[in-house]
Amino acid sequence: MDFGMPTLIELDSLEKCAALAHELGLKFVEINLSFPQYQLELLDVEELIRIKEKYGIYYTIHADESFDPCSVNDRIAKVYVQDMLNTIELARLLDIPSVNMHLLRGIVVTLPDRKAYIYGENEALYLEKLRGFRDRMTDAVGDDDIRINIENTDGYDFPFLVHGLDTLLESPAFGMTYDIGHNNAIGMRDDAVILPRENRLRHMHMHDGLGERVHLALGDGKMDIPHFLSLAEKHSCRIVLETKTVEALKKSVKYLKKA
Repeated sequence: MDFGMPTLIELDSLEKCAALAHELGLKFVEINLSFPQYQLELLDVEELIRIKEKYGIYYTIHADESFDPCSVNDRIAKVYVQDMLNTIELARLLDIPSVNMHLLRGIVVTLPDRKAYIYGENEALYLEKLRGFRDRMTDAVGDDDIRINIENTDGYDFPFLVHGLDTLLESPAFGMTYDIGHNNAIGMRDDAVILPRENRLRHMHMHDGLGERVHLALGDGKMDIPHFLSLAEKHSCRIVLETKTVEALKKSVKYLKKA
Protein backbone atom coordinates (compact mmCIF):
# COMPACT_ATOMS: atom_id res chain seq x y z
CA MET A 1 0.00 0.00 0.00
CA ASP A 2 1.14 3.53 -0.75
CA PHE A 3 0.46 6.19 1.87
CA GLY A 4 0.19 9.86 1.00
CA MET A 5 -0.92 13.24 2.33
CA PRO A 6 -3.31 15.98 1.26
CA THR A 7 -2.22 19.49 0.39
CA LEU A 8 -2.40 21.39 3.68
CA ILE A 9 -3.48 24.93 4.53
CA GLU A 10 -0.32 25.39 6.62
CA LEU A 11 1.89 24.71 3.61
CA ASP A 12 1.29 27.28 0.91
CA SER A 13 3.02 25.54 -1.96
CA LEU A 14 3.14 22.14 -3.55
CA GLU A 15 6.89 21.98 -3.09
CA LYS A 16 6.51 22.39 0.69
CA CYS A 17 3.96 19.58 0.73
CA ALA A 18 6.24 17.35 -1.35
CA ALA A 19 9.17 18.11 0.95
CA LEU A 20 7.12 17.09 3.99
CA ALA A 21 5.91 13.93 2.25
CA HIS A 22 9.51 13.00 1.50
CA GLU A 23 10.57 13.73 5.09
CA LEU A 24 7.81 11.46 6.44
CA GLY A 25 8.41 8.65 3.94
CA LEU A 26 5.07 9.16 2.19
CA LYS A 27 4.68 8.24 -1.47
CA PHE A 28 2.31 10.85 -2.85
CA VAL A 29 0.58 14.19 -2.39
CA GLU A 30 -3.11 14.61 -3.20
CA ILE A 31 -3.54 17.99 -4.90
CA ASN A 32 -6.80 19.62 -3.85
CA LEU A 33 -8.21 21.67 -6.71
CA SER A 34 -10.38 23.62 -4.24
CA PHE A 35 -7.27 25.59 -3.20
CA PRO A 36 -6.65 28.81 -5.17
CA GLN A 37 -2.97 28.02 -5.81
CA TYR A 38 -3.85 24.65 -7.34
CA GLN A 39 -6.22 25.76 -10.06
CA LEU A 40 -5.58 23.84 -13.27
CA GLU A 41 -4.56 26.93 -15.23
CA LEU A 42 -1.89 27.70 -12.60
CA LEU A 43 -0.34 24.24 -12.50
CA ASP A 44 2.81 24.10 -14.61
CA VAL A 45 3.50 20.56 -15.80
CA GLU A 46 7.26 20.99 -16.03
CA GLU A 47 7.38 22.42 -12.50
CA LEU A 48 5.27 19.57 -11.14
CA ILE A 49 7.57 17.06 -12.80
CA ARG A 50 10.60 18.81 -11.28
CA ILE A 51 9.04 18.67 -7.79
CA LYS A 52 8.00 15.04 -7.96
CA GLU A 53 11.43 13.97 -9.25
CA LYS A 54 13.26 16.05 -6.64
CA TYR A 55 11.33 14.55 -3.72
CA GLY A 56 10.64 11.08 -5.11
CA ILE A 57 6.86 11.31 -4.85
CA TYR A 58 3.90 11.20 -7.20
CA TYR A 59 0.52 12.95 -7.22
CA THR A 60 -3.15 12.16 -6.96
CA ILE A 61 -5.88 14.76 -7.43
CA HIS A 62 -8.91 15.77 -5.39
CA ALA A 63 -11.44 17.51 -7.64
CA ASP A 64 -12.91 20.80 -6.48
CA GLU A 65 -15.48 19.99 -3.81
CA SER A 66 -18.08 22.07 -5.69
CA PHE A 67 -17.59 19.92 -8.80
CA ASP A 68 -21.00 18.90 -10.11
CA PRO A 69 -21.55 17.72 -13.69
CA CYS A 70 -25.25 17.19 -12.88
CA SER A 71 -26.10 20.88 -12.55
CA VAL A 72 -29.53 21.51 -14.03
CA ASN A 73 -28.01 24.55 -15.74
CA ASP A 74 -26.54 22.98 -18.87
CA ARG A 75 -24.00 25.78 -19.35
CA ILE A 76 -22.61 25.23 -15.87
CA ALA A 77 -22.66 21.45 -16.24
CA LYS A 78 -20.63 21.71 -19.47
CA VAL A 79 -17.98 23.77 -17.69
CA TYR A 80 -17.66 21.10 -14.99
CA VAL A 81 -17.40 18.34 -17.58
CA GLN A 82 -14.68 20.25 -19.44
CA ASP A 83 -12.87 20.86 -16.16
CA MET A 84 -12.71 17.12 -15.53
CA LEU A 85 -11.54 16.49 -19.09
CA ASN A 86 -8.72 18.98 -18.45
CA THR A 87 -7.97 17.20 -15.18
CA ILE A 88 -7.71 13.85 -16.96
CA GLU A 89 -5.30 15.36 -19.46
CA LEU A 90 -3.14 16.66 -16.59
CA ALA A 91 -3.29 13.21 -14.98
CA ARG A 92 -2.07 11.65 -18.22
CA LEU A 93 0.87 14.06 -18.48
CA LEU A 94 1.96 13.46 -14.88
CA ASP A 95 1.17 9.73 -14.54
CA ILE A 96 -1.48 10.50 -11.91
CA PRO A 97 -3.43 7.31 -11.12
CA SER A 98 -6.37 8.68 -9.11
CA VAL A 99 -8.78 11.59 -9.38
CA ASN A 100 -11.07 11.82 -6.36
CA MET A 101 -14.53 13.41 -6.61
CA HIS A 102 -17.64 13.87 -4.51
CA LEU A 103 -21.14 12.94 -5.64
CA LEU A 104 -23.12 15.99 -4.57
CA ARG A 105 -26.68 15.94 -3.29
CA GLY A 106 -27.51 19.19 -5.07
CA ILE A 107 -30.06 21.79 -4.13
CA VAL A 108 -32.50 21.01 -1.32
CA VAL A 109 -35.97 22.53 -0.91
CA THR A 110 -37.33 22.57 2.64
CA LEU A 111 -41.01 21.68 2.70
CA PRO A 112 -43.26 21.70 5.78
CA ASP A 113 -42.94 17.95 6.25
CA ARG A 114 -39.65 17.02 4.58
CA LYS A 115 -36.60 18.08 2.63
CA ALA A 116 -36.86 17.55 -1.11
CA TYR A 117 -33.71 17.25 -3.22
CA ILE A 118 -33.96 18.57 -6.75
CA TYR A 119 -31.91 15.65 -8.06
CA GLY A 120 -34.11 13.15 -6.26
CA GLU A 121 -37.28 14.75 -7.56
CA ASN A 122 -35.83 14.71 -11.08
CA GLU A 123 -33.85 11.48 -10.95
CA ALA A 124 -34.24 10.67 -14.64
CA LEU A 125 -32.56 13.95 -15.59
CA TYR A 126 -29.91 13.48 -12.90
CA LEU A 127 -28.99 10.00 -14.14
CA GLU A 128 -29.05 11.14 -17.77
CA LYS A 129 -26.45 13.79 -16.95
CA LEU A 130 -24.35 11.27 -15.02
CA ARG A 131 -24.43 8.82 -17.92
CA GLY A 132 -23.26 11.55 -20.28
CA PHE A 133 -20.46 12.51 -17.88
CA ARG A 134 -19.50 8.85 -17.40
CA ASP A 135 -19.26 8.18 -21.11
CA ARG A 136 -17.19 11.31 -21.79
CA MET A 137 -14.75 10.39 -19.03
CA THR A 138 -14.55 6.76 -20.14
CA ASP A 139 -13.53 7.89 -23.62
CA ALA A 140 -11.04 10.39 -22.18
CA VAL A 141 -9.38 7.85 -19.87
CA GLY A 142 -9.21 5.20 -22.58
CA ASP A 143 -6.62 2.56 -21.75
CA ASP A 144 -4.65 4.77 -19.36
CA ASP A 145 -4.18 3.70 -15.74
CA ILE A 146 -6.34 6.52 -14.38
CA ARG A 147 -9.39 6.07 -12.17
CA ILE A 148 -11.99 8.61 -11.13
CA ASN A 149 -12.85 7.54 -7.60
CA ILE A 150 -16.15 8.51 -5.99
CA GLU A 151 -15.84 9.46 -2.32
CA ASN A 152 -18.56 8.94 0.28
CA THR A 153 -19.23 12.25 2.06
CA ASP A 154 -22.44 12.93 3.99
CA GLY A 155 -23.98 9.51 3.43
CA TYR A 156 -25.66 7.60 0.60
CA ASP A 157 -28.95 8.31 2.33
CA PHE A 158 -31.13 8.67 -0.76
CA PRO A 159 -31.82 6.26 -3.60
CA PHE A 160 -30.77 8.76 -6.27
CA LEU A 161 -27.25 8.88 -4.80
CA VAL A 162 -26.89 5.10 -4.82
CA HIS A 163 -28.30 4.91 -8.33
CA GLY A 164 -25.85 7.64 -9.36
CA LEU A 165 -22.91 5.75 -7.87
CA ASP A 166 -23.91 2.55 -9.66
CA THR A 167 -24.35 4.44 -12.93
CA LEU A 168 -20.75 5.65 -12.75
CA LEU A 169 -19.42 2.26 -11.65
CA GLU A 170 -20.79 0.73 -14.84
CA SER A 171 -17.59 2.11 -16.40
CA PRO A 172 -14.15 0.68 -15.60
CA ALA A 173 -12.83 4.26 -15.59
CA PHE A 174 -14.53 4.78 -12.21
CA GLY A 175 -13.85 3.36 -8.78
CA MET A 176 -14.57 4.21 -5.17
CA THR A 177 -12.84 6.16 -2.43
CA TYR A 178 -13.70 5.06 1.10
CA ASP A 179 -13.52 7.95 3.55
CA ILE A 180 -13.60 6.04 6.82
CA GLY A 181 -13.99 9.13 9.01
CA HIS A 182 -16.99 10.44 7.10
CA ASN A 183 -18.65 7.06 7.45
CA ASN A 184 -17.87 6.91 11.16
CA ALA A 185 -19.49 10.32 11.65
CA ILE A 186 -22.82 8.95 10.39
CA GLY A 187 -22.68 5.76 12.44
CA MET A 188 -21.17 3.62 9.63
CA ARG A 189 -24.44 3.70 7.68
CA ASP A 190 -22.60 3.80 4.37
CA ASP A 191 -21.23 0.31 4.93
CA ALA A 192 -24.51 -0.95 3.50
CA VAL A 193 -23.56 0.70 0.20
CA ILE A 194 -19.77 0.50 0.23
CA LEU A 195 -19.13 -3.07 1.35
CA PRO A 196 -21.31 -4.82 -1.28
CA ARG A 197 -19.24 -2.88 -3.86
CA GLU A 198 -15.88 -3.19 -2.12
CA ASN A 199 -14.29 -4.83 -5.15
CA ARG A 200 -14.38 -1.34 -6.71
CA LEU A 201 -12.41 0.28 -3.87
CA ARG A 202 -9.29 1.95 -5.23
CA HIS A 203 -8.56 4.77 -2.79
CA MET A 204 -9.01 5.51 0.90
CA HIS A 205 -9.10 8.69 2.98
CA MET A 206 -7.95 7.64 6.43
CA HIS A 207 -8.35 9.69 9.59
CA ASP A 208 -9.52 8.85 13.07
CA GLY A 209 -12.84 9.94 14.51
CA LEU A 210 -14.82 10.44 17.68
CA GLY A 211 -18.51 10.49 16.89
CA GLU A 212 -19.09 13.37 14.49
CA ARG A 213 -15.55 14.67 14.98
CA VAL A 214 -13.41 13.76 11.99
CA HIS A 215 -9.93 14.31 10.55
CA LEU A 216 -8.26 13.40 13.83
CA ALA A 217 -4.75 11.96 13.89
CA LEU A 218 -4.64 8.18 13.85
CA GLY A 219 -4.84 7.01 17.44
CA ASP A 220 -6.67 10.12 18.66
CA GLY A 221 -10.12 8.61 18.10
CA LYS A 222 -11.96 5.36 18.67
CA MET A 223 -11.95 3.86 15.19
CA ASP A 224 -10.63 0.40 14.42
CA ILE A 225 -7.77 1.58 12.22
CA PRO A 226 -6.17 -1.90 11.81
CA HIS A 227 -9.47 -3.15 10.32
CA PHE A 228 -9.43 -0.44 7.67
CA LEU A 229 -5.75 -0.95 6.93
CA SER A 230 -6.56 -4.60 6.28
CA LEU A 231 -9.44 -3.66 3.97
CA ALA A 232 -7.20 -1.24 2.08
CA GLU A 233 -4.51 -3.89 1.71
CA LYS A 234 -7.07 -6.41 0.44
CA HIS A 235 -7.99 -4.10 -2.44
CA SER A 236 -4.55 -2.50 -2.98
CA CYS A 237 -5.92 0.93 -2.12
CA ARG A 238 -3.79 4.03 -1.94
CA ILE A 239 -4.30 5.72 1.42
CA VAL A 240 -4.37 9.47 2.01
CA LEU A 241 -3.69 10.30 5.66
CA GLU A 242 -6.35 12.97 5.51
CA THR A 243 -5.59 15.03 8.57
CA LYS A 244 -5.71 18.80 8.23
CA THR A 245 -2.56 19.86 10.10
CA VAL A 246 1.14 19.06 9.88
CA GLU A 247 1.16 17.99 13.54
CA ALA A 248 -1.69 15.52 13.07
CA LEU A 249 -0.09 14.14 9.92
CA LYS A 250 3.20 13.51 11.71
CA LYS A 251 1.33 11.83 14.56
CA SER A 252 -0.50 9.58 12.10
CA VAL A 253 2.76 8.50 10.48
CA LYS A 254 4.18 7.62 13.90
CA TYR A 255 1.03 5.58 14.62
CA LEU A 256 1.49 3.59 11.41
CA LYS A 257 5.10 2.81 12.21
CA LYS A 258 3.95 1.21 15.45
CA ALA A 259 0.94 -0.58 13.96
